[in-house]
Amino acid sequence: MSGKLTDRVLLRSFGVANVFCENSDKINCFDFSPNSEVITSSSDDDSFVLCDCQEGKPQPSSVRNTAWPHQIHSCGKHNDTICYLSLIVLLSMSPVDDTFISVSLDKNLRSPNCQGLMHIKGKPVCCFDPEGLIFAAGINSAMAKLYDLCSFDKGPFAPFKMQYDRTCEWTGLKINNDGKLILISTNCSFIRLTGAFKGVVIHMFGGYANSKAVTLEASFTADSQFMMIASEDGKIHVWNGESGPITCLQFNPKFMTFASMCSNMAFWLPTIDD
Repeated sequence: MSGKLTDRVLLRSFGVANVFCENSDKINCFDFSPNSEVITSSSDDDSFVLCDCQEGKPQPSSVRNTAWPHQIHSCGKHNDTICYLSLIVLLSMSPVDDTFISVSLDKNLRSPNCQGLMHIKGKPVCCFDPEGLIFAAGINSAMAKLYDLCSFDKGPFAPFKMQYDRTCEWTGLKINNDGKLILISTNCSFIRLTGAFKGVVIHMFGGYANSKAVTLEASFTADSQFMMIASEDGKIHVWNGESGPITCLQFNPKFMTFASMCSNMAFWLPTIDD
C-alpha cells in the first residue's frame, strides 16, 4: 500500500490480524528487516523470534546463553548456521545494506569485523536515516549528533543540544523519510519532534500512560505524516505531525463556542447528547 494515510479512512480501520506467543517473557525490542518482509523480536527470556510478515508465521530459530554474561549462541534450523552474538542494549540496522550500529554498555568490543568504534559516555541511543547515508546518536538524553557514515571518524557534522530533563531518559531516535525530522522517544509520558539539523523542538506529544518509566519506542508512519506510540495501559496513541501549532485560542464571550487558529481557523461547538 502506498500513498498518504488519513485519520478517518485508514488509521481508524486498523485492527489486530495475528498474535504471536512464541516468547515466554516480555518482548524488549523488535525491528523490521530492510525489505520489510521479516520482523525480529528479542525477549527477556533470552530468545529471538523471527516472523514472516507476509505469511504471518514465525520462522524456526533458537538461542542459547553461553558462559559469558553478555554473549549468546544462535542456531538457525534452516541452514544450521551458528551465530556468535554479543548482547547489546540497542541496535539500528541500515535500510540499504547489512551495516548496523550497536550500542553496548560494557565498553568491550568482541567483533573482529567492526568498521568503527565510538566511545560515548552515558547510555546512548542511535538510528540510521532512511537512505542509510547518515546516522544520529543521542547522548546523555541531552544532545544529538548527526554523522556521515563514510566519515564519522571526523566527528559529527550537525551536533545540537537540548534542554536536559532529569526526570526522564531518551529511549530511541527515529529519522523520518525525508531526513528533516527526528522523533525522540523517552521513558516518560511524552515524545519530542525536532528539526533534524538544528534540534529545534517542533512539537511535544504527551498524554499517554507511562507512570513506571517503561522504555517505549515511538515511530513514524511510512509517509511520515503521523507519529505513533504505545502506552503501559495497552492503548496506541497517534498524532498528526503535519498540522501546525495552534498559535491562538479564544473563547466566545457570549456563546458556547471557541475558535483556534494556526494556518487556518477552526470553530468549536459542544457535543450535545440526546
